[in-house]
Amino acid sequence: MYTCKDSINLLLEFLEGDMPEEEARRLREHLSGCKPCEEFLSTYRATPGLCKRAMALKMPREVSAKLTEYLRSKIKSCS
Repeated sequence: MYTCKDSINLLLEFLEGDMPEEEARRLREHLSGCKPCEEFLSTYRATPGLCKRAMALKMPREVSAKLTEYLRSKIKSCS
Protein backbone atom coordinates (compact mmCIF):
# COMPACT_ATOMS: atom_id res chain seq x y z
CA MET A 1 0.00 0.00 0.00
CA TYR A 2 1.25 3.48 -0.83
CA THR A 3 1.74 6.31 1.63
CA CYS A 4 0.32 9.77 0.96
CA LYS A 5 3.76 11.02 -0.09
CA ASP A 6 4.16 8.07 -2.50
CA SER A 7 0.71 8.74 -3.93
CA ILE A 8 1.36 12.42 -4.60
CA ASN A 9 4.69 11.64 -6.26
CA LEU A 10 3.01 9.12 -8.58
CA LEU A 11 -0.02 11.16 -9.67
CA LEU A 12 1.33 12.45 -12.98
CA GLU A 13 2.37 8.97 -14.09
CA PHE A 14 -1.00 7.62 -12.93
CA LEU A 15 -3.10 10.28 -14.66
CA GLU A 16 -1.18 10.01 -17.92
CA GLY A 17 -1.73 6.26 -17.97
CA ASP A 18 1.99 5.47 -17.86
CA MET A 19 1.80 3.37 -14.71
CA PRO A 20 1.77 -0.45 -14.76
CA GLU A 21 -1.70 -1.77 -13.91
CA GLU A 22 -0.66 -3.39 -10.62
CA GLU A 23 0.84 -0.13 -9.36
CA ALA A 24 -2.21 1.80 -10.56
CA ARG A 25 -4.46 -0.61 -8.69
CA ARG A 26 -2.50 -0.10 -5.47
CA LEU A 27 -2.58 3.66 -5.92
CA ARG A 28 -6.34 3.63 -6.56
CA GLU A 29 -6.69 1.55 -3.40
CA HIS A 30 -4.87 4.20 -1.38
CA LEU A 31 -6.70 7.09 -3.03
CA SER A 32 -10.11 5.54 -2.40
CA GLY A 33 -9.44 5.25 1.33
CA CYS A 34 -7.60 8.50 1.99
CA LYS A 35 -9.69 11.68 2.09
CA PRO A 36 -6.70 14.10 1.96
CA CYS A 37 -5.30 12.33 -1.11
CA GLU A 38 -8.74 12.27 -2.77
CA GLU A 39 -8.98 16.04 -2.26
CA PHE A 40 -5.44 16.59 -3.52
CA LEU A 41 -6.20 14.52 -6.63
CA SER A 42 -9.32 16.58 -7.25
CA THR A 43 -7.41 19.86 -7.11
CA TYR A 44 -4.54 18.37 -9.13
CA ARG A 45 -6.96 17.46 -11.91
CA ALA A 46 -8.60 20.91 -11.80
CA THR A 47 -5.35 22.91 -11.95
CA PRO A 48 -4.77 22.90 -15.75
CA GLY A 49 -8.27 24.21 -16.44
CA LEU A 50 -7.97 26.90 -13.79
CA CYS A 51 -4.63 28.03 -15.21
CA LYS A 52 -6.03 28.11 -18.74
CA ARG A 53 -8.94 30.30 -17.65
CA ALA A 54 -6.66 32.59 -15.64
CA MET A 55 -4.30 33.03 -18.58
CA ALA A 56 -7.22 33.95 -20.85
CA LEU A 57 -8.01 36.99 -18.72
CA LYS A 58 -6.25 40.26 -19.48
CA MET A 59 -4.89 42.39 -16.69
CA PRO A 60 -6.30 45.93 -16.85
CA ARG A 61 -3.79 48.32 -18.42
CA GLU A 62 -3.67 50.54 -15.34
CA VAL A 63 -2.93 47.59 -13.05
CA SER A 64 -0.28 46.32 -15.45
CA ALA A 65 1.43 49.71 -15.57
CA LYS A 66 1.43 50.05 -11.78
CA LEU A 67 2.76 46.53 -11.33
CA THR A 68 5.52 47.12 -13.88
CA GLU A 69 6.48 50.38 -12.19
CA TYR A 70 6.55 48.70 -8.78
CA LEU A 71 8.67 45.78 -9.97
CA ARG A 72 11.13 48.09 -11.71
CA SER A 73 11.53 50.12 -8.51
CA LYS A 74 12.23 46.91 -6.55
CA ILE A 75 14.80 45.76 -9.08
CA LYS A 76 16.59 49.10 -8.91
CA SER A 77 16.67 49.03 -5.12
CA CYS A 78 18.21 45.54 -5.13
CA SER A 79 21.03 46.51 -7.49
